[in-house]
Parts: sequence; C-alpha cells; structure tokens
Amino acid sequence: MSFILYSTTWCGYCKRLKRQLGDLGIKFEEINIEEVADAAQIVERLNNGNRTVPTLVFSDGSSMTNPSASQVSEKLSSLS
Repeated sequence: MSFILYSTTWCGYCKRLKRQLGDLGIKFEEINIEEVADAAQIVERLNNGNRTVPTLVFSDGSSMTNPSASQVSEKLSSLS
C-alpha cells in the first residue's frame, strides 16, 4: 500500500473519500482511530492536536488531511 487512511465509522468526509478512491481503483490501508490503539495520537500529532479525519500518511512519511481524491492521485503519481 502506498498510504494509510485514518478514519472513523461516522465520518462523512471519510466515507466520501473512500468511495471516490474506490471508483478510481486506488487501494489503501484503513485504520479506524476509535478502534486501534495509538492511532488517534498519530492523527493528533499530524494535525496540531486535533483528531481530524480523514488523515492520510504516505509511504514517504508525508501526510494530507481531508484531501480530494485528485490530490491523493497526484501525490501517488509523484511517489512512483
């Protein structure tokens, strides 16, 4: 996988992004920050103390918070 998508089950932005990425055939690992120990702390560290999802962490260590599917696609292109 080229990135991890941190999410929650109730997040509408997460649902929309996951659907759009699926439509584009983009695969990812998903981690629910309410179910996985320490995941919320990772998201908080990346977002100045806020639990903002969706937060994506890419294979190069960079991150995006609430990106569009096209931003994710562009980032993945730059990684390959």
